[in-house]
Amino acid sequence: MADFGFNEAYRVHEFVVQIDGIDSPGITKVSGLTEGEVDAIDQPDGGANITHKISSGIVKYGDITLERNMDGSKADADFRTWFQTMFKIDGTGLGSKLRRHGSIVKQQFGVEVMRFAFEGAWIKSSKFSDFDAGASGLLKQTIVLAIERMYRD
Repeated sequence: MADFGFNEAYRVHEFVVQIDGIDSPGITKVSGLTEGEVDAIDQPDGGANITHKISSGIVKYGDITLERNMDGSKADADFRTWFQTMFKIDGTGLGSKLRRHGSIVKQQFGVEVMRFAFEGAWIKSSKFSDFDAGASGLLKQTIVLAIERMYRD
């Protein structure tokens, strides 16, 4: 058969999130995937209207946001334990010292095609959807992870 040079684009709905010690199949959305951002270092030139971009600065990585369904599973308890170990009301929590590594694995028809690995993640925030007696939605948890670095395998 003739090759017409067309590759079908990957779909965004088939993915798995893996975090050290936490199996999280209930995650419904991941945002904030990046390969980093680098600031440009500017050097102004006195007497001219030109600023030269002379070098790259420090590499930064944004936060990863995970949205998941609350369902009473082990993953619910694991995320809660992680958060509570970090942030205790009495101030004895480990804070950002408790970090984990993980991956967001993109699959296509059940086969891994891409992996975004992250290191040094800690829970920056954990929020829940609003309760509403007149609504028919699902209870969701939104978790924001601060990360040290991310790279694509």
